[in-house]
Amino acid sequence: MNFKKLLLITLTLGLIALSIFSYYVYNIMLISNTAFDSEKAIIYINSNSSYEKVKKDLSPFLKNIETFDILAKQKKYNKNIKAGKFEIYKNMTNNDIINSIRIKNVPVTLTFNNQNSIEELAKRISTQIEPDSITLIKVFTDSIFLNNNGFTKENCLAMYLPNSYEFFWNTSAEKFRLRLMKAYNIFWNFDRKKKAKELNMTPIQVSILASIVHEESKQISEQPKIAGVYINRLKNNWALQADPTLKYAAYSSGKYQGKIIKRVLNIHKKIKSPYNTYLNKGLPPGLISMPDVSAIDAVLNYDKHSFFYFAADPNRPGFHSFSKNLNEHNKNAFLYHNYLNRKGIYE
Repeated sequence: MNFKKLLLITLTLGLIALSIFSYYVYNIMLISNTAFDSEKAIIYINSNSSYEKVKKDLSPFLKNIETFDILAKQKKYNKNIKAGKFEIYKNMTNNDIINSIRIKNVPVTLTFNNQNSIEELAKRISTQIEPDSITLIKVFTDSIFLNNNGFTKENCLAMYLPNSYEFFWNTSAEKFRLRLMKAYNIFWNFDRKKKAKELNMTPIQVSILASIVHEESKQISEQPKIAGVYINRLKNNWALQADPTLKYAAYSSGKYQGKIIKRVLNIHKKIKSPYNTYLNKGLPPGLISMPDVSAIDAVLNYDKHSFFYFAADPNRPGFHSFSKNLNEHNKNAFLYHNYLNRKGIYE
């Protein structure tokens, strides 16, 4: 075989090999491998996910999991799994997909408000980031952390200010708690702490009172006036006599679980509980709900007036009538009780 023939054969084989390699590269790296019609698909990769679990979760979104597998192993992704929330866009190639789930962890906007207990808060948070509610409750109620930061299990709900926060989905329970602790410290700035001190209250005590104010009225315009009533009572060494605390005590007793108390009765005032502010003077030991920031600021910026009583106003649902003495209050309460009777609300 002469040199020219040998060269021709070599070139031909080289071209064939190059063609095969090019076809291989095209199919593995450059051809679209998505199998969905929407603009994008979301995949969540847990912190303890194995490569096999990632492949299983990806499979419904891909036309060919085998070609993905080949490239993933070549790029050593199978030995370097990253946890988080990732987006895969329509018509992405295997190479695009691997790059996305390797380095493009997408943050989530986490929101919560009006969760009335640590358990409710944990349940709400667990639907938005990776940790489950049991893990979150354990971290939220860790006695060492609470003690080091001036909280107790009864009042630690005060640390979690309702708002929207940005997190990575795979944020741990501990890192979530730390972030909220920082937000709490930022919120309680010099000005708010100064106002709390003028009330002879700690920030936690302000939050406890705010939780009562928030349960009394969701009307932001009225909250400072209600806060003023309770502060007048505290300053004069009166019992708060806050109906929302009776509901909280009732629901906590177990007897009323699964029931809705629409009307506070005298029997509720006899419930033995530190949260019964008819039997116990001063603030209860913890929050009865998660107050909005508006309620906290309503306490700090309460209306200075001479009202000591208020009752729900039947002519303005959601608002209240205020009075300076018991005689005026009884008249207002009588009107509201008649309204409840007409509505057939007896308990």
